[in-house]
Amino acid sequence: MSHSASGEDGRLSAKTKLAVGAIGIVFGDIGTSPLYAFRETFVGPHPLTLDRLHVLGVVSLIFWSMTLVVAIQYVTILMRADNKGQGGSLALVALISSHIGRSRYGWMAVLLGVFATSLFYGDSMITPAISVLSAVEGLTVVEAGLKPLVIPIAIVLLVLLFFLQKRGTAKVGAMFGPVMIVYFTTIATLGIIQIVVHPEILYALNPWYAVQFFLVDKTLAFLALGSVVLAVTGSEALYSDMGHFGRGPMRLSWFAFVMPCLLLNYFGQGAMVISLTGAEAAEAIQNPFFIMAPEVLRLPLVILATCATFIASQAVISGAFSITHQAMQLGFIPRLSIRHTSESEAGQIYIPAINWALLVAVLILVLTFQNSSNLASAYGIAVTGAVTIDTLLMAVLFVGVWKWRWWYAAPVVVLFLIVDGAYFAANMTKVADGGWFPLLVGAIVFTLLTTWAKGRKLMRERMTEVALPIEIFAKSAANSATRVPGTAIFMASSTAGVPSALLHNIKHNKVLHDRVVILTVDIAEEPYVDQAKRVNITDLGDGFFRMVLRYGFMEETDVPAALKQIDDCGGMFDMMQTSFFLSRQTLLPSEKPAMMLWREKIFSWMLRNAATAMEFFRLPTNRVVELGSQVRI
Repeated sequence: MSHSASGEDGRLSAKTKLAVGAIGIVFGDIGTSPLYAFRETFVGPHPLTLDRLHVLGVVSLIFWSMTLVVAIQYVTILMRADNKGQGGSLALVALISSHIGRSRYGWMAVLLGVFATSLFYGDSMITPAISVLSAVEGLTVVEAGLKPLVIPIAIVLLVLLFFLQKRGTAKVGAMFGPVMIVYFTTIATLGIIQIVVHPEILYALNPWYAVQFFLVDKTLAFLALGSVVLAVTGSEALYSDMGHFGRGPMRLSWFAFVMPCLLLNYFGQGAMVISLTGAEAAEAIQNPFFIMAPEVLRLPLVILATCATFIASQAVISGAFSITHQAMQLGFIPRLSIRHTSESEAGQIYIPAINWALLVAVLILVLTFQNSSNLASAYGIAVTGAVTIDTLLMAVLFVGVWKWRWWYAAPVVVLFLIVDGAYFAANMTKVADGGWFPLLVGAIVFTLLTTWAKGRKLMRERMTEVALPIEIFAKSAANSATRVPGTAIFMASSTAGVPSALLHNIKHNKVLHDRVVILTVDIAEEPYVDQAKRVNITDLGDGFFRMVLRYGFMEETDVPAALKQIDDCGGMFDMMQTSFFLSRQTLLPSEKPAMMLWREKIFSWMLRNAATAMEFFRLPTNRVVELGSQVRI
C-alpha cells in the first residue's frame, strides 16, 4: 500500500471520528426538535385542522426550511465565514470589523453581533428547559397517571446536568456520540416504517404543497411558521461550535447522517397523522413522536429521548461558556473566573458564574411555564432573531470582506432575509405568550455588554489623558529613586504612558527594581495568534522595558507561561524574584458624566465584581501587589 493511500485513510478516519464527535455534541439541539416541532404546529397557540392539505403543507414547510436555513445558509455559506476556524456571531463580527471596523458602518456590525450574542443567552436558558420537559412528557404516553411526576423528574435531571458541568465536557462527551447515533438511527427507523405504510407523504417534497397551504389559509400558514421554525432551532449553535470540530467533519455528519434522519422522522410523523381520522388523529397529534413507536418500545424511547435532550442541553451550555469567554476577551464582559476542564483542549472551559445563573433561569422557566407547549412560544423568538441578525451580518460579509459584486450578493441576501424575516415576524405574534422572556433576557444582556464596553473605553481615555510619557518618566525616575534587586512587572491596560501603580509605588515606597517591565496584554480580533507574533519588547533604557503579549480571543492568557519563554528582556524571568504590580481602579462620580448615571452605576457594580487580573492572567498569588487609584468617567 502506498504512503499517500495510507495517509488518505488516516485523514478519512480522523475526519470520521470528528464527524461522530460532532453528532454527539453539536447536533443534539436540532436533533431533539422532532419531539415538539411538528406537534406544536398543530396544537400550539394557533391550532390547524388535521387534514391532508395541512399535514402535507406543514411537512413541506419543515423540509424546505431545513434545506434553506440550515443546509444552505448555515452549513454551506456561513461555515465558509470562519475566523481562523472559529464560527459564531462574535467571531463573524471580529472578522468583519478587522476588514471594515474603521469605516463609518463598522460599529453597526459590532452592535448587531452583540445583540445576536445577547439573544443566544435567552436561547441557552430555554433549550434545556423545553427539551428535557418534552422528553419527560413522553412518560404520559406510556402511562397517563404519571403526569404529576413530569415536572419533578425534569427538575432533578436539570439540576444534575448543571452540577455535572464542572467535570468538563470531555469526560461526558465520550459517551455522547454513540448515544446520539442510536437516537438518530431510532428516530429515522420509526419514520421509515410509517413512510413505507403511507408513502403519499412523500408528495410533501414538492414545494407546491407549502405554497398551496399559504394560498388556502393565509393567516394560519403565516402563524404556523412560528412553530415550523422550531424544526431548525440549533442552526446557529452549529455555526458557533464549528471551531471544536472543523467545517469538513460537521458538513459530513450533517448531510450524510443528521439531516436524512431528521427528515425521515418528520415525514414519518406526518405519514402517521395523515392516515388516522377523528379521535385517533386528535390523540396522536398530542405527542406524535412517541405514539409512532409500538407500545412495547415507548418507555425505552422516552429514556433514549431523555438522554438525547440531556446531551442537547449540554451543547448549549458549553456554547454559553465559550461565547462568554470570547466576549470577555473582546472586551464586552468583565473578567469572570474560568476553570479549565481539559488538559489538552483549550476550548473546554467551565465558568461557574454563568453555570449557576443559567441553572436558576432554567428552573424558573420550568416552574413558570409548566410544560413544553407553553415554552415553545418563548423559544422561537430568540432563534429567529439571531438567525435574522446573522443574515444581515452575512450581507456585510459578502460585500465588505469577500468583495462580491452587489448584484451578485443582493439576490442571495434578499432571499434569506425574506425567509428569516417571515419566521421572525411570525414569532413576534407570540410575544405575549412567553416570547417576552428571551427578548427581556436579550435586552438585559445587551445593556450589560454595551455598558461594560463603553465604560472601559471611557476609563482608558481618562487614564491616557493624565498619563506621563514613559520615556520622560524613565529618565527622571532612574536618578531619583533607590534601585533594589529583582524584577517588577507593572500590568498596564494601554501601551502608552505610565501605569498608575508604578507612579504610586515610586510616590509611596520611593524604590525601583533593577528591572522594570511595563506589560500590556493585547487581545487580537482573531481566535489564535502565532507563537512568533506573541511577544513584542521595547528597551527603554535604564532597566525599563515595555512588553506587549498578544493573544487570540479563544486563547488562555497565561502570563507566567509566556514569560518563561522570554530571554531577550534583560535576561530570563525567575518567578521567585519577580513581583507583579496591579492597579485597582475605584470610580468616582464625575461633574459631567460621559455616561448616563444609571449606566455608570451598573458599570461600577460590574467593575467591583469582576475577577481580579491576578486570576485572569494566572499570576502567582504570593507575588502580586495591588495598588488602588481613583478615576472619574
